[in-house]
Amino acid sequence: MENRKCLLVIRVRGRIGPRKDVKETLKYLRVERTNYATLVDDRPAYRGMLQKAKDWITWGEVSLDVLEELLRRRGRLVGDRRLTDENVKETGFDSIRELAEALYRCEVSIEDVKGLKPFFRLRPPSGGYKGGIKRPYAAGGELGYRGEAINDLVKRMM
Repeated sequence: MENRKCLLVIRVRGRIGPRKDVKETLKYLRVERTNYATLVDDRPAYRGMLQKAKDWITWGEVSLDVLEELLRRRGRLVGDRRLTDENVKETGFDSIRELAEALYRCEVSIEDVKGLKPFFRLRPPSGGYKGGIKRPYAAGGELGYRGEAINDLVKRMM
């Protein structure tokens, strides 16, 4: 199996305005609302979806520590119950750390973990968005690919 990276995708812009094909892409990515985040790997199929929805989302490579903290603080089970080490043991992992490592190495996808919601509900970032939410990240905005800088944004949103 090739060495894939775990990408974190966050919806930045609202629900009004995208074309139908972009709405469907956002639905497939499981980021149907603002400030929703999800994990995907960097397969060509996902890369194409990210490029199609680039005007509504931001994404980058998440670090293992941030992924573990995201699971602990924002991971939810069906019924809106918090994700705990005891709940993770029911899914076949010993701890949240072990689950985070498996997700980080793309050994398991978030849909494979029984009972875990495939998205994370985040707060708006503390201090607000630094650039405009209608411009690309490379041009000083918030949209599109941002690489390792996604970790700083997620920390502000947890």
